[in-house]
This record gives sequence, structure tokens and C-alpha cells, in this order.
Amino acid sequence: MNAEPGLPRYSVSELNQAIGSLLERGFAPRFLLEATVSRPQLKKGHLWLTLVDEQASVSAVVWASQLSKLSHQPSEGDGVTVVGKLNFWATRASLCVQVLDLRPSLSAVLRRFEQVRQQLEPEGLFAPEHKRSLPAMPEAIALLTSAPSSALADMLRTAAERWPATRIHVVPIPVQGPVEAAIQARLAQVIAAAPHLGIEAIVLARGGGSREDLAVFDSEGLARDLATCPLPVVTGLGHEDDTTIADLVADYRAATPTAAIVALVPDRQAIQQRLAQERSLVKQVVILRLERERQRLSSLRERLDLQHPTLVLQRLRHDLQHRLALLQALSPEHLLQRGFALVRTATGELVRSAQQVTPGDALSIQLAEGQLEVEVKQHHPQQAG
Repeated sequence: MNAEPGLPRYSVSELNQAIGSLLERGFAPRFLLEATVSRPQLKKGHLWLTLVDEQASVSAVVWASQLSKLSHQPSEGDGVTVVGKLNFWATRASLCVQVLDLRPSLSAVLRRFEQVRQQLEPEGLFAPEHKRSLPAMPEAIALLTSAPSSALADMLRTAAERWPATRIHVVPIPVQGPVEAAIQARLAQVIAAAPHLGIEAIVLARGGGSREDLAVFDSEGLARDLATCPLPVVTGLGHEDDTTIADLVADYRAATPTAAIVALVPDRQAIQQRLAQERSLVKQVVILRLERERQRLSSLRERLDLQHPTLVLQRLRHDLQHRLALLQALSPEHLLQRGFALVRTATGELVRSAQQVTPGDALSIQLAEGQLEVEVKQHHPQQAG
């Protein structure tokens, strides 16, 4: 066959190399790929999988040297975001996406969240009646978070400003990727050491990041460990709008790591103000009580003064003088002094009526000065009516 003029001529290897060069020039060294995982298989330590969407598919591989570094181990049907590059093998014109990193997509994370929620909710792990109250003034708390991190720095600064008396035990944990087992192990260590260290509450925190970055806190195993934890648990994971399974199980869910410290550690300025108000109230109560006691003592003193022997004797003397004056006013001698006289019969009987005597009776008349002996000549009894 005669070659048409102007057409390039290749061998198979030359054609494949040209295709490879074209691909290298046409693609950035790295790119992001949104896909769903299909048929993941381990072969000789390498993970082979197919990345698909609604219309197409492409082969992908995670080399063994990179597999242990992945933040997420994909399963069948997982939605993922892949950081990858193209691998083109010129010897067989084979194209494959080499996976450099792989993270679950938001839809996959939310689907897993919903699956775990539906599994745990009927067991009562999210029930409000199972939530425990937080200690008012914890002696010590444990912070499970990444260290060092800006979230940890903010929490430590907030705790020192609010209530420096609370001891903070920082327990570093990994917060991203397949690290559920590591977090559970650290949580178990804290629980075991809590009685010795005086730890009264636990804070599980992670600052910032996307909802996909919080996927580890949606794990069923971690949720069950938090539910059975003997200490109150406060979560501060991600942003205010992010809710994880760990948040639903925790005794208190804070919007951010710093908010978790605010919820758990008292505010010394607020307590100082409250103590000042209570001190003022107690002072007023004491003043009123002292005033009432002062008035009561004054009343008792007045009553005691009235019972002084001199005053008692004066009152008795006055009473006796009054009685004597009354007796004197009512005594017969007083009447005699006014011109009255006492008339008695010979037998000494006091004469009150003329009918008591008859003419010829002897009578004795007592005057204020002296006494007369007389004889009745006649008498005129008072006529009735």
C-alpha cells in the first residue's frame, strides 16, 4: 500500500510514546477527580479499583507504598475525591489513574452518618434522659485533640482566662483519616487514669476542616465508647453547622472547641460578680439582724431597769401610801373628825335605826373628842312609805 503523502508514520512503540507525550502535556501533574469506587481489590500489596460516574469509568491504582498513607480506605460504593495523576504505560497503551490521596466525598460521609444514626438511635444512645450534667467547677479535665493546633491553643487560653484553678490534661489524638482505633485507645487510657488524676470530664475536640474531615467522628465504635464513658463528655468538633455521631452521643455538644471549654469551665469574673452581690446581700441581712437585736436588747434593758429594786420599792411604797390614804379616808375616826358620832347600846351594839332602842335605854355616844353617856327619853321611828 502506497503511503499517502503528508501523513505521519509510526511504529507501535512510537505511537504509544507520542500518546504518552501528548497526555503529559495535556494534563497537570496532579488533578482532583470526583468518582464512586467500584470493585476495589488488593493485589500484591497494591489496591486496584475502578472509578466510575453515571456515564464512564477509569481504572485506578494505589501503590503499596502509598496505601498506608491514605486518610481513607475506600470500600465498594464509596463516593470519593481523588488526588491523582495519569499513568500511561507505553508498552501496552494502558491508561490508569495513580491515586496519591483519597478522601470520602460529602455525600458518602453524610450517607455513612445517616446509616450509623439509624442504627444507634433505637438503642437510646442519643436520648436526652441519658445526658449527664457537667461538673460546676471541675478539678481537672482531659482535652482529646490534635496537638499542637490552633484549636488547642485557643482552648488552653480560654481555660486559663476563665478558671485557671482547673487542671488541663492534654491528650494528643489523630483527628483525620482511619484513626478510630487510636482515638478509642486514648479515650480508654484517660478513663483508666481519671480517678488518679482527678479528671471529672472529657473534651473531644477538632478545629475547622470540612465535613468530610470529621468522618472519623461518625464511627459506630467510637460512639459506643463515648456512650459508656463513666465521665461526662463534651464535644467541640468542626464548625457550628457540623454535627457528627459523636456530637449526638456526647453529654453536651458545643459548636466549636472554644465553646466546649466555655461550657465546661466556670467564668471567674461572673463568679466574682455573683460573690460580690451575695456578699452585699449578706451584709444587708447582718445589718438588719443586728438592728433587730439591738432593738430587742434595748427593750429588755428597759424592762430590766423597771425591775430595779429601788424602783420596785418606790412603787410598793407609793402603793402602800395610797392604800393608807384610802384606809384613813374610810376610817370611823375620819368621820368623827367631820362631826359624825357613833351611837352604841349598853351592850355595845352600833345603833343604826331608832327602832333599835326604846325610851329609857342607856346609850353611849362616841365623839371625835370624848364620849357621852345618855338615856333615851323618847324616840321617833321613821314611818314606812
